[in-house]
Amino acid sequence: MTGSTAQQDSSGDGMAPAPRESWPKFPWRTEGLAAPQEPSKRGRWWRTFLVVLLYVGVFAALTMQDQQSQPHSVAYTEFKAQVRDNNISEIFATGQTIDGSLRSEKPVPGNENISYTQFTTERPLFANDNLLSELEQNDVTVRATPLVNERGILVNLLIAVAPIALLVLFYLWLIKKQSGALGLGGFAGKKFQPVDPERVRVTFRDVAGIDEVESEISEVVDFLKDPAKYQAIGARPPKGVLLSGPPGTGKTLLARATAGEAGVPFFHASSSEFVEMVVGVGASRVRELFQAARNAAPSIIFIDEIDAIGRKRSGSLAVGGHDEREQTLNQILTEMDGFSSSEGIVVLAATNRPDVLDPALLRPGRFDRSITVHAPDQTGRLQILRVHAAGVKLARDVDLDSISRITTGMTGAELANLVNEAALLAVKRSHPAVTQSDLLDALEKIQLGTVRNVVMPAEERKRTAYHESGHALLGMLEPGADPVRKISIIPRGRALGVTLSTPDTDRYGYDENYLKGRIVGALGGMAAEDLVFGVVTTGAESDLQTSTHLARMMVGRWGMSKRIGPVQILPEEGDPRAAGVSEGMLDTVAEEVSALVDQCHQRALTLLNENRWRLDSLARQLLENETLDEQQIYEAAGLPRSSGSGLQTSERQPS
Repeated sequence: MTGSTAQQDSSGDGMAPAPRESWPKFPWRTEGLAAPQEPSKRGRWWRTFLVVLLYVGVFAALTMQDQQSQPHSVAYTEFKAQVRDNNISEIFATGQTIDGSLRSEKPVPGNENISYTQFTTERPLFANDNLLSELEQNDVTVRATPLVNERGILVNLLIAVAPIALLVLFYLWLIKKQSGALGLGGFAGKKFQPVDPERVRVTFRDVAGIDEVESEISEVVDFLKDPAKYQAIGARPPKGVLLSGPPGTGKTLLARATAGEAGVPFFHASSSEFVEMVVGVGASRVRELFQAARNAAPSIIFIDEIDAIGRKRSGSLAVGGHDEREQTLNQILTEMDGFSSSEGIVVLAATNRPDVLDPALLRPGRFDRSITVHAPDQTGRLQILRVHAAGVKLARDVDLDSISRITTGMTGAELANLVNEAALLAVKRSHPAVTQSDLLDALEKIQLGTVRNVVMPAEERKRTAYHESGHALLGMLEPGADPVRKISIIPRGRALGVTLSTPDTDRYGYDENYLKGRIVGALGGMAAEDLVFGVVTTGAESDLQTSTHLARMMVGRWGMSKRIGPVQILPEEGDPRAAGVSEGMLDTVAEEVSALVDQCHQRALTLLNENRWRLDSLARQLLENETLDEQQIYEAAGLPRSSGSGLQTSERQPS
């Protein structure tokens, strides 16, 4: 399931975007509005620099003023000299400390570059001079108050506290700048601007290949369009709809199309945006999100990757980020219980892991409905290709139906990437339009990897040709196997050669004989090397991984071993010992897996030995042409073309 990725930017529809001041700094996005312009990093740098410069300037000015107001300390002999020269204007004495000022400025003794007018000195206790009479003779004013008036309490408090206050304000400013993204401030008083429904860009016309999903979610769309008819009969529409499925199947696009089809505001948030190190931020964001949705009701809230915060809650020992995640989950549960169906709010959520979600989240009254979005079938793939190809110029030889048949298992996102890769390849080749060869080459690049410029020795090249021919021949000989589409000994990605097998029709269940045939085909490369050259190389690593995995699943999960019986031994996740599986049972599984793989390997050797001339013919043609397509493969092997129903890719890795 997917939809067209070609969308018109809302800023280009002739409507002036909303002023930046009216945009709230919420952690979610709204569909259909032009994104606010972020302030440039250069402007932020200048603001920071000016704040620091202001702090330094004010602190320096206060310090200099305080230093300038202090009188200069001079020796008592210097003071007596100024008294004799009649240069003392007035003094203030406290005990033996004398503060005063000169009639005219004098240089500091020993430092002619510095002069002073105000001074302070200490009169020695042993001084036996008649200082007061000398001062009176020179008309010196002796004051009972300080020469320099002491500053008031408020001024002294300001000078003492100002540097610390400026430092605290500076740090608060930094914290505010950093906490803007955390949601710790700045949200209060900001009014959320609802979305104009006419500017929502995606509808069900942009979605293809999911007819059954559209019918499931049509009730939500109908309720949002006309809630009165549901209320009149007493029907309660679902509060929440959970979309689950593999990545790339179009869950997010489906949610946006639902909002576009209903013509209501659409709030899009990712679960990871709610969880922060600061406890309580996620819960606060959830409250803000639901409140904004209530203000814009009827509306849709879409939470992507909800498993990030909706996992099953742990015990009382959870701390830190886990505690914050659980608080966020609890807030979501509370909010979904807190609004009624009459408010016109529907919560959509998407996840790739519905099995890990908390049961409280999935109970009726919260997420009432669960919709599984699967990878599209052949008809769905054809519809998806047509949607994505609508904006691409195609040549007349393009056959999207044939492309849809050989892309089994591909999701909507992968099909969109296929069309785009073909368009890029057409531009690179200077084609006026995308041709069928462009699409096939793009598919080959996606499935097999990018071609590497590696020159292999003749012996290595021959061994690779027999390795890939062994895969292909066994795929053609095994009953019900997938048709072989292409063989190549051109190095691609990590592989020195690749054999591609894809089905003609989709298949959703596999029997024991088919799976054994898959293992035989996977071991064909190693068996061919052993039969022809008498050696086993490391190039069969990928094949052994595939065959061992299939054998382990057949024995331990799918009940295809008579010795084990219809029992699932290997869980999907975790250690089987935690589920009570004994060591003896695990040893039995290992023995059965080894026996099954060895049995398939012996069958591969037998089939290749019986059809040695076909193997030699395939390898010879492959060495001459490097790449063989489907028709050339079957002609070289002397076998008729048969239909199959699976998907298999075998590759030989470098030794």
